[in-house]
Amino acid sequence: MSLGPLMLDIDGLSTTPDDRQLLAQPQVGGIILFARNYQSPAQLAELIAEIRAVRPEIVIAVDQEGGRVQRLREGFTRLPPMAVFGKLYETDPAKAKKLAYQAGWLMAAEVLAEGIDLSFAPVLDVDCGLSDVIGDRAFAQCPQVLTTLSGAFIEGMHKAGMVATAKHYPGHGSVKADSHIAIPVDERPFADIDAQDLQPFRALSSLYDAVMPAHVIYRAVDEKPAGFSRYWLQTLLREEMAFDGVIFSDDLSMEGASVAGSFAERAEAALEAGCDMVLVCNNRDAALEVLDYLNQTPIQPSQRLARLAGKGVFSREKLRASQQWHDAVAAIAPLTDES
Repeated sequence: MSLGPLMLDIDGLSTTPDDRQLLAQPQVGGIILFARNYQSPAQLAELIAEIRAVRPEIVIAVDQEGGRVQRLREGFTRLPPMAVFGKLYETDPAKAKKLAYQAGWLMAAEVLAEGIDLSFAPVLDVDCGLSDVIGDRAFAQCPQVLTTLSGAFIEGMHKAGMVATAKHYPGHGSVKADSHIAIPVDERPFADIDAQDLQPFRALSSLYDAVMPAHVIYRAVDEKPAGFSRYWLQTLLREEMAFDGVIFSDDLSMEGASVAGSFAERAEAALEAGCDMVLVCNNRDAALEVLDYLNQTPIQPSQRLARLAGKGVFSREKLRASQQWHDAVAAIAPLTDES
């Protein structure tokens, strides 16, 4: 069954009648979970069952990067911020790469075992010491080191059966402003962006399965943020880089998306630029506005979305009984003081 192009969220620990009515709409193809939707593994299992009872094929996502961006915590392995691997790489590159692989596998295996399809990871932004919202979410400051470590993380995710989503294309690390609450503008020429921020995205374009563009305006290239730009999504990503995976918008409720107009106009602009699925989070009225637009202007469903279904092989119980899980936890736990 084809999936609609809208991913949205719900408020609570279980679905309400309004939630279930909304999730049943054909134009809704995904749901993203937040920390507010999680209390315990047992509660999460009930929530997933409720969602699947309405739409068995819907894509269920979460942000489970590690560090400060880890929505599922109690009952899950605490993952370190990815910068830990970059720091380790300075003294022991082989160990850093191995641990990045194990972290990718561990994160994905635990998420898949709960019936969730994907985590929006990894961050491929280069840490340039400017962006607080990126900061230690980035693997490294050096694009080559970042490419090595994020590539290993992706390979671990794939081994567990999860697709990888590279974000925030073509790079959010070189601007100070936070696109959640501001409209960041990167004034550098394309050559500078290409020589630094774009390098991991280029090098790994045949490895990751999905991309999430940044709500950043790269003024020397386009007056529109990357997620609304046909140049960034079509000319460069699809044509030059030959990327044929899924393109997600970042959350259209973020301030960085406001330049595109109303929520319906934001969705229209993102889809016309080349996004396969648009996210509208933390604003039910906005999600309903986008849904109304989609119902009035049906979008041909993207067949790429069918590739997102998780292929995990473990139940929660079997995963935690496996030697591979115990080995991965033993390796990763010492990297965070919150383990």
